[in-house]
Amino acid sequence: MLIAGAVCPHPPLLIPEALGSAASDPPDELRKVAAAAARAVAGLAAAQPEAVVVVGGGAAEREYGADAAGGLHAFGVGVTIGAGEPVLPLSLTVGRWLLEQGGILYQDGTSAGGVAVVFQEVARSAAAGDCIKLGRILADRAPRVALLAMGDACARPAREAPEVPDPEAQEYDGEVAEALAAADARWLARLDPALDEELVVAGRAAWQVLAGAAGGRRMQGRLLCMSAPYGVTYLVASWDEPRPD
Repeated sequence: MLIAGAVCPHPPLLIPEALGSAASDPPDELRKVAAAAARAVAGLAAAQPEAVVVVGGGAAEREYGADAAGGLHAFGVGVTIGAGEPVLPLSLTVGRWLLEQGGILYQDGTSAGGVAVVFQEVARSAAAGDCIKLGRILADRAPRVALLAMGDACARPAREAPEVPDPEAQEYDGEVAEALAAADARWLARLDPALDEELVVAGRAAWQVLAGAAGGRRMQGRLLCMSAPYGVTYLVASWDEPRPD
């Protein structure tokens, strides 16, 4: 059963080594995103889950164990996250780094307190129904499951003209941000995969897996950050069980 959720973006620049000489003094906007992501992951740990599932978009549906590693070599950065041969897609590589920074997972694949950790790749083009179904399956992995959904929002402005307003992209990002803040799983479940390519959205499939994992349960949501420092919108949110009044 899902007892906590988080949404984080996966720009490689979240990992300090990718910043090169700027690692000691990252841009303010990127620092805000990183700090919010750290808070979101800390919320997952605070929920005391029995299993943590990291979901991120990639080429196909595939599950990896806690010892799976990822890397930034495709971006010209000789960095490996974890031990062994890098096999994780970017989304899960950044997700693994966040778990390590949050003290949930260690480099060798062992976890704090014996929590089970799973990395789940989902096809970025997956149908909404398939994402919802996968989320339900993942939520059944343990009585207390925390899920970290990795994914960026609209990146079309970055590809076309970062300084020029894109009303359609802004509307999409704003509506997703509202849904995440309200923990509105039903709204997220209705996102149209056809818009992924049009608006260059990387996170839709992972968000819908989170929606499926919620399984109609009432959750309390918080939007921790919304920023677009490079023409790509980064959203950070946290979901947990409602607190009693």
